[in-house]
Amino acid sequence: MNRRKLTERIFIALMLISLGAVILSLLGILGIIAYRGVTSISWSMVTQLPKGGYYMGKEGGILNAIVGSLYLGLGSATLALLLGLPIAFALQKEYIRPRWADLIRLSLDILWGTPSIVYGAFGFVVMLALGLRASLIGGIIALTLLMLPIMTRAIEEALRMVPKELKESAYALGATRFETSFGIIARQALPGIVTGVLLAFGRGIGDAASILFTAGYTDYLPRSIFDPVASLPLAIFFQLGTPVPEVQRRAYGAALILLGIVLTTSLTARYLSKRLSKHTIR
Repeated sequence: MNRRKLTERIFIALMLISLGAVILSLLGILGIIAYRGVTSISWSMVTQLPKGGYYMGKEGGILNAIVGSLYLGLGSATLALLLGLPIAFALQKEYIRPRWADLIRLSLDILWGTPSIVYGAFGFVVMLALGLRASLIGGIIALTLLMLPIMTRAIEEALRMVPKELKESAYALGATRFETSFGIIARQALPGIVTGVLLAFGRGIGDAASILFTAGYTDYLPRSIFDPVASLPLAIFFQLGTPVPEVQRRAYGAALILLGIVLTTSLTARYLSKRLSKHTIR
């Protein structure tokens, strides 16, 4: 066996080992959370608010955390899309010089790697300066900062994958840059845009550090954007911190619900990406 074949086999083996480690890690997480949490999930758990003594093992549910997480995730994903989509288009060479585009990409990559607790601390300082308390709007803003670089970079990569010939054909037919960008390129990049939005949503809805100081926590549903709001990550954190075994089991049930939402979001992103890709030009 020559050296080239030996090297190839070594790297194939390493690839298979890495693939197996990823799959086993996912199955291990799913298995442990499901084993510990499936017995504590009930209809009352997902349809009722916490009642008196809930954190001591009495009756009630986590409807406040489920609804709060959806409010936070959907609100921040919408706001991040409204900000990220124009930024992603602006990074195309038709609108900005490559030097400035590279600087903006570097800034987004740095923000992407910033720990989420930093966003929470920053949002907390800003809220104090504005005289705001922990609220739904504070959590949405913090999560928007977290989602923005993820969503923008994903959308930008989707836009860059659109064939250059399609853009040139649109310009040759007399289309303006705005018409080309939002009428043609956006439609062709729609699978990537949808995937980026859903992946950022899945990342944001499972984050706890950025909303720990900004969204607060409450046993009730928020009546306005200025009321504090509960979330599944913080519900898991608080329930695991109690010494009551029944409440700890409920924490694993809440974790299983959160994991189900994230997995559903990821699978939906894959499905929509494949479905919408049928109508795109490659």
